Amino acid sequence: MDVKRIVDAGPLVAWLNASDQWHKWATAALTQGQGPLHTTEIVLGEACYHLGGNSAPVQALLDWVRHGAVVLHPLWPRHLSRTQELMLKYDRMDAADASLVVLSELFPRASVITVDATDFRVYRRFHRESLPVVAPERV
Repeated sequence: MDVKRIVDAGPLVAWLNASDQWHKWATAALTQGQGPLHTTEIVLGEACYHLGGNSAPVQALLDWVRHGAVVLHPLWPRHLSRTQELMLKYDRMDAADASLVVLSELFPRASVITVDATDFRVYRRFHRESLPVVAPERV
């Protein structure tokens, strides 16, 4: 599978929420390029939570998953040990971020699209390699 774009919850939320500060950026970042977006189940859950329960934006996101525009990669239990290793190394890392670092290790040619560049530029995959990050410029 040729995975080019791994997406965090923040850009998904921003894309579906016109009042989000990163909406324009996310719309541009997620609609350019070809092929689906790739993420993990926990990131999908985080995005649904932030979009607000059983709302129209949540249903739109789930439709994207059903139609293959967003592809989910189940990492656990197979990669749970690596997830925990990352979380123990980085105090600020949650399970969703760790899942994206693991996904980046599985698909090293892919970029991680996030609004959380501060943390993702600190995280390392393969124990020492920085992740290719696509993020908005902070003003």
